[in-house]
Amino acid sequence: MKEQEIIRKGEGNSYDYSQDHCFVKLASTETNGELCIVEDTLKPGFYLPRHHHKIMTEVFYFLVGEVKLIFDDETITCKPGDTITVPPNIWHAASCEKGGKMLTIFKNGQFDLYLEKLSKMTAKEFADAELMKAISAEFDIYEE
Repeated sequence: MKEQEIIRKGEGNSYDYSQDHCFVKLASTETNGELCIVEDTLKPGFYLPRHHHKIMTEVFYFLVGEVKLIFDDETITCKPGDTITVPPNIWHAASCEKGGKMLTIFKNGQFDLYLEKLSKMTAKEFADAELMKAISAEFDIYEE
């Protein structure tokens, strides 16, 4: 890791998608792939389909709004100031009806590189379900 670095509000690699706008606050390349931190502004109607990770742990810290995390046996509504850790092999989905903001810490994951790869894809590539499945698996994201 290089010497101390400050990434100010509105800074970091920016990825603005239809459902959310992400800023990478700590890139996995800075930590040998061990850690990545993403500030994520969720747009109203945000929905992340059910998935799990085989290696990656996700830690969510909620800043604004209410986000529902849906697990196989319960749904948890998270509010500003709440933190939840999702270890590997736990199926989960997320929804945010009115929009919100959170920080996500990815341990042993390269989610920032996934965002970068998605940002370079065409609409035709996004429409290819098999390609999307392969890219997701490359970054330890497994959907049903």
